[in-house]
Amino acid sequence: MDGRLDETRTRLARFPQKLADIERRMAQAKTEVDASKAAQLSAVKERKKYEIDVEQWKERVRKYKDQGSLVKTNEAYRALQHEIQLAEAEIAKAEDRLLEQMVAGEEYDRRIKASERALKETEATTSVERSKIEAEKAAAEKSLAELNAAREQAVVEIPENLLDHYTRIARKHHGIALAEIRDEKCSACGMMIRPHVMQEIHRATSQELFHCETCTRILYDHQASGSAEATARSTSASASGEISSP
Repeated sequence: MDGRLDETRTRLARFPQKLADIERRMAQAKTEVDASKAAQLSAVKERKKYEIDVEQWKERVRKYKDQGSLVKTNEAYRALQHEIQLAEAEIAKAEDRLLEQMVAGEEYDRRIKASERALKETEATTSVERSKIEAEKAAAEKSLAELNAAREQAVVEIPENLLDHYTRIARKHHGIALAEIRDEKCSACGMMIRPHVMQEIHRATSQELFHCETCTRILYDHQASGSAEATARSTSASASGEISSP
């Protein structure tokens, strides 16, 4: 019973992390959407900036050209043409940057749509997972309550000194005071059981408690219990046969 209680508590302890993992995945999906939208907004701002640059340089070129009819010397005319060429070069650069931002904006649009689809898919899958986890958690809590109630009933029949002995050992080992013998070893710590101890454990009339020499848990052996029960049934049957025989 305590083994099942320990397993149930261990299961319950995992649920907060499982729910936290779901929330983390949701947060990541939302962060991706927010990041895509922020990048798109930045690209829009940059695009507007370059659009203004283009218009400002074009306006400057128009002014230079208007001034062309007013210049009186060739030197002044050449200087004005040079300024026009520089302004037109800046227009070309600004238009190139503007085109880059327009292309980037299209990419950010695709990223937003993809991240929003991923968010919806994550919401759908995590909703199912959350419902399943919460149902499993409720079942585990119910099982824990039932096991605790059953344990309270079971300990009533155990002698106080034996229960106290069991409880002291259990406190040292996370609530588990018993260890099954498997292949003549303590299943909890792996310590080999001495041959004479194994013989005594398998003796049908043995009433002694045996402890692991390493971890001090109380040892039990299903095989020994089965043999003892079989021996008891055989003895009972033999006695019955002797009484009924003529």
